[in-house]
Amino acid sequence: MQLILDGVTLARKNWKLSAEGAFQEGIHLISGRVGSGKSSLAQAIAGMMAPTSGSILFRDIERHTLSMQFPEYHTTGHLVRDEIRSWGLEPERICMEAGLQGREYERSFALSRGELKRLHMSCILAGKRDLLILDEPFSTLDPEWKRRICRKLYSHHPPITLIFTHEQAVLPRVDYLWEIHEGHLHNRGKVPEAIPSWRGAPRYIEEALRRGVVPENITVEDTQEALCRMHD
Repeated sequence: MQLILDGVTLARKNWKLSAEGAFQEGIHLISGRVGSGKSSLAQAIAGMMAPTSGSILFRDIERHTLSMQFPEYHTTGHLVRDEIRSWGLEPERICMEAGLQGREYERSFALSRGELKRLHMSCILAGKRDLLILDEPFSTLDPEWKRRICRKLYSHHPPITLIFTHEQAVLPRVDYLWEIHEGHLHNRGKVPEAIPSWRGAPRYIEEALRRGVVPENITVEDTQEALCRMHD
């Protein structure tokens, strides 16, 4: 199973992004500044927009979907239970996973944006797909729910999972690091070997690297553990 970007370029007016590389099975974090082109690349991979040039190839990938940053874009059910059923899921179970127990009959758009995001993420992570494309999956979530989503992503994720984000505080354990920098998608490689070359690393990782420590993965907990081992 593989996703291949073959000489892909995305362009509009004075902006251009070039992307080349192959995504193997695993969790891939694609970081980059706001406006660097993360959402555009995510949409192109999902087939929502055609690349200016190049090809996006799916090998042995039959089912894929995109989760956009704002959950309102996905919401079609008038009531919470209707929204959950539109995903082919059981309302009571998903409400429990999303922290919305007993709220199945509330209007979907009466939920706060954070609650709606929790509902959306619980629905999309309950499905079975070969490729899952997540554009800013942690936006509007409080730190505790970010951590919950991170744990769920790590323990139960589709074969190829792409996480496009500029999140700098709460991140999941991942297998590969990619980075959009100066108009190009860069493959930093497999974790943990890729961590020292990650230009947009969070400050806690930068501090560990400054002390000569490379954590096993990119979470705060991995970094704290690595720093503690240094003092043992």
